[in-house]
Formats: sequence, structure tokens, C-alpha cells
Amino acid sequence: MKRLVPGLFATFLLTQAGVASAASSSEGYLPFLQRPFVPAQAALQVEQHAYPETKPLQTGTFDIQHYPTYDEVQYWLEKWAKQYPGLVELYSAGKSLEGRGIWQITITNKKSGKPTEKPAMWVGANRHSGEVTTRVAALHFAQTLLTKYGKDPEITRLLDSGTFYVRPVENPDGSELYLNTIQTNRSTNRPFDNDGDGVMDDDPAEDLDSDGYSRQIRQYVGTGKGNYIKDPSDSSGRLMKQVGEGNGDFRVLSEGIDNDGDGKFNEDGIGGLDLHRNYPENWRPMTEETGMGWTQGGAGEYPLSEPEMRSVVLFLLDNPNISVVETMDTSVPMHLRPPSTSKSEESMFPEDLKYYRHFDKKGQELSGYPWAGDVYYTYSTRNGGTEGTPLFGHSPDWGYFQYGTIWYGDELWGKQEYVEDYNGDGKKDELDQLWMNDHLQGVKGKLFQNWKAIEHPQLGKVEVGGWNPKFWNQNAPAGPMLQKAVEKQTGFNLELAKSLPMVAVKDTSVKKNADGTSTINVTVANEGFLPDALKQAWLVKIVRKGTAAIDLSEGLTLSDENAKPTLDAGFFGGALDEEERVKTFSWTVKGSGKATVTIRSTRGGTVTVDVPIHN
Repeated sequence: MKRLVPGLFATFLLTQAGVASAASSSEGYLPFLQRPFVPAQAALQVEQHAYPETKPLQTGTFDIQHYPTYDEVQYWLEKWAKQYPGLVELYSAGKSLEGRGIWQITITNKKSGKPTEKPAMWVGANRHSGEVTTRVAALHFAQTLLTKYGKDPEITRLLDSGTFYVRPVENPDGSELYLNTIQTNRSTNRPFDNDGDGVMDDDPAEDLDSDGYSRQIRQYVGTGKGNYIKDPSDSSGRLMKQVGEGNGDFRVLSEGIDNDGDGKFNEDGIGGLDLHRNYPENWRPMTEETGMGWTQGGAGEYPLSEPEMRSVVLFLLDNPNISVVETMDTSVPMHLRPPSTSKSEESMFPEDLKYYRHFDKKGQELSGYPWAGDVYYTYSTRNGGTEGTPLFGHSPDWGYFQYGTIWYGDELWGKQEYVEDYNGDGKKDELDQLWMNDHLQGVKGKLFQNWKAIEHPQLGKVEVGGWNPKFWNQNAPAGPMLQKAVEKQTGFNLELAKSLPMVAVKDTSVKKNADGTSTINVTVANEGFLPDALKQAWLVKIVRKGTAAIDLSEGLTLSDENAKPTLDAGFFGGALDEEERVKTFSWTVKGSGKATVTIRSTRGGTVTVDVPIHN
């Protein structure tokens, strides 16, 4: 049965408003809302499917073995806000393209100070529609903080002295389409002409055998007429091997119908932008006329053109106390960080890079991920390459180069992590994955669907089947594998949380002077691991220098009328750069009473101490 996806039709109407004629691919790049647009009626209707993977183990009980829908995510955020009123503030941080609330919670001990006056971490997830493992990880991180507060001394300290912002679903429209229909979209649902035929979203995926997934088609076309063969290493005849055009007897296609008659299948599905190419830092357009400039697929009409990413950036700019960010993707198990357009040594301050490399190493120790490092080189060469590959408009780069933070965009869940050499041939490959599908308890029959003969309306006799595109290729199967993937990432996220800068008063003293005045000394230290500002944050002025200010009660005055009550506190170093990690601030006063000293650090927090002065 086909139904209209809520909100999708409205999006189409908005996009085509006032537009009449069809675009041709020769027109070049035009802003989205200026392009001539012919609506694709086929794309307005998508097949709904209720996946068992979205059902909790027990209704009303939190678990990390299933994929919660938007409504369930909202349920837990609302429940936690009611259950922990002294720790949780729930609010919508923006609206999606289709008008859904982008829900976020602030977690901190409200009694111990304002959230913005504490060092902070921001955790985001599910920016890419189909990377839903991350929403479970974000919820688990929040749930861990809340349920262990008052029980675990370290987490209790974190919430007393720090602030944690958690946004479990950055892209609610696209992810709801992914979790409730057969579509395996990456972007938001903003219509886009992926194949340049002048019609948007006119060739989405179909489920021809009604199993709930759009997998693959294999069609026998005759010896030497195809580009695939049945993999000779697989005696069951299920795996396919690509051998080049004219060398095979099969062709393998995406499961679906060629709706637009261009000879391609599912090449123009719903949406098509990439929210993770929409950030301002090093943004590049999708096309440019000279042929000399760099371009970036999926980048959007302009930086932050998409409301989902705009809400992230604006929130962070409004909360400069955030010094650590984790915003997660799938499906390469890797601790992934900036830069995305150069090698680390070429563009990062050495003082900052050593902190990143510390977290790279620590992350691998905690998670067991095989890779950790920068996007440009480490990610690009992880499988043996030698050249870096740039990505433009990428969040880790905005996070470091413009926002001056420790910013990780970790990739959770890689199926290769969970595959063993079950057949003893010395390799971990698709044969072992097939063994898992055939024999392994919990995932038996869920990873691969055996080929099934059907009559295709355009191709005739074909077979459909193959790997599960949602809950194997892209995300963990619901159950213990999902739980393991989430817990591994939460371990690293907690390590980042425990590394926040944290200014604290270490000592106070009052020295009586011969002239009857008193000199107040207040010693302050950064007790956190990170400095209260990376060198890059200094450079781009995303944070102000700290201050140390004295407020005097009645009966006290500064001994020198020209003395400043507010002193420049500068920045505090971290554990890997002991410079200026501890500082002492002094004022000379006359009289008796109480002096209140307040030290303010944008990312290290605000602390206050009272110092009594007696004659």
C-alpha cells in the first residue's frame, strides 16, 4: 500500500510555487527555489513499512537494542524532563524543512549555576537520514548522565560543574522517511533533481517483492553481455562479483522501476542534498561555470541554506561556552576529526593537534575502532590509498577552524567489526557474512535475502534479493550488535565529557601590610584536561579572554583609586601545555568587610569565592 509521507506534499507545493516550465540540464546551476520545476508524481507516493527494528523490547522501558522513531525520541526527552526537573531542560532548537521540531535537551545541575556559565559539550546525531545508529547513541549518552547522577561521583561532578547539550535527531524529516518507508535516503526531503532531467525526485526506490526493503535486482543477460558473474567462491550462488562490462553474464541493478525512462534505476530519489556539506567553512557550490574551481556535491544553494544545519550553527554561536562537540555518523568505525581539506600538520596549530591526537589514541583504546584521524588524509587512505581527498562545507572543519573546538564527527558501526573468519579461510569477507546470516543466533535470516524470481514490468524475468540495506550495510542489526556499537561510542563520548576545561579556586590568602591595607591573593587553576581555549579559538576570537573581578562590601575600598577591580585573566592552559594553567590575582584594599572574587572563563566556567577582611 502506498501513502503520502506527512509533510512531503507540502514541501513539493512550496518548491514549485510560482514556477511553470521544466528545466533543461543545459541551463547550468540555478538556486533551488529559482529553478523551473516539474513535480514528479511518482515521488509523491512512497511505500510505508513498519519495521520491527523500531519497536522497543518493552513499551515504556528504555533500551538500546532498537531504533526509536521521532515520536519515541520525543517521548523520552519529555519523560526525562519531567523525571529529572533539576537536571533537564527540553526545548525545540529550530524547525525542520517540513516543520518538525528539532528537539534538544540541556543537562546540568540547575542549582549549581547557569548552563552558559559552565564548561559545555554538545552532542548531535542523525544528520544523515539513514544513519540512525547515532540517534540511539545520543539518547544513551543522555540517559547515562541522568541515571548515574548522584550515584557515580565523576558523573555527578560533571553535571554539577558542566553543561551537556544533546540533540538526538538533527534531521527529523529525512530520518522519519528512512525509518517508516522503504527509502534509503541520505538527505532531508527537500526536492532535488539528482539526474539533471528537469524533474525532481522522479525515480525513487521501490520494493518489488514486498519484503520492506529496496535491495538489488540481478538479471541474466547472456554470456559476455553483462558486468557481473556469480561469485565462484560462493557455492550457494548468492554472491555476485563485478568483472567489468562485457565479461559477465548478469547485470545488477537497484531494486525498483525506471520511472523516468532514462535507463537508470532509483537514481533520482527523494531529496538529494547532503547536510554534511552545508557548513560555512570551505563551502563550495555544486557546480561552477569555469571548470577551474572546486565543487562539492550536495552542498546546497549556499552555506547553511538548510534550516537543520542553520539551527546547529546558530545555537553553538549563541553558546560559546561549548568547547567539545561530538556529532555522529555511520558506517565506517572511525574517530573522525578535522581537517577535511589538508593534512593535519599543514593547517592546525601544533598545540591543538596534540590534543586531537591524544583523543585519537584514547578513542581507539576505548572503542576498538580501527581508524582515528583527520578526514582529508587518514579517512581517505584508510584502505591503502596514498592521496588525500577533500570534503568541503564539512562540520569538523567549521567546528575547529571557525568555532575553535575539539570537534569529532565519529563514524559508528562498521559491519567489518562484527565479522569473524567463520569458514577458516584466513579472510573476513562476504562469505563469512553469509555464514552469519545462515547460522548466527539473533541475526539469522536478517542480513541477506536469498534471490527470488519475479516478473519485472520493464525487464521481464529477474531476481530480487541481496544484503539488508538499512540494518546491516548502514546500521547495526537491532539487538545485541546495536547495543555493543552504541556502548562503545558512549565510552568515548564520556571520555570527551570528562576532558572539559574547569577553572577552580585553589587558594585564597590575605596579607596584612604595614600601612594598614590588606592584599588579597586568589589562586585559580584549570583542573580540566583541555585548555579553556584552543589556539584556533584565540585566533578567530570565538571566545573572549577571561576576567577576574573583585566586588567589595560596605567598609572596603581599593587602596588605590586608580586600581582596576576587573583584571585580565587571559586564557588557561590544559594538561598537555602547562603554561598558565595556574594563575594568581591580587588586589590591595583598605578597611574591613567581605571581598567577593569572580573568575569568568568563556569555556572554563565561572567561579566565585568570598574572602573576609578583618582589621
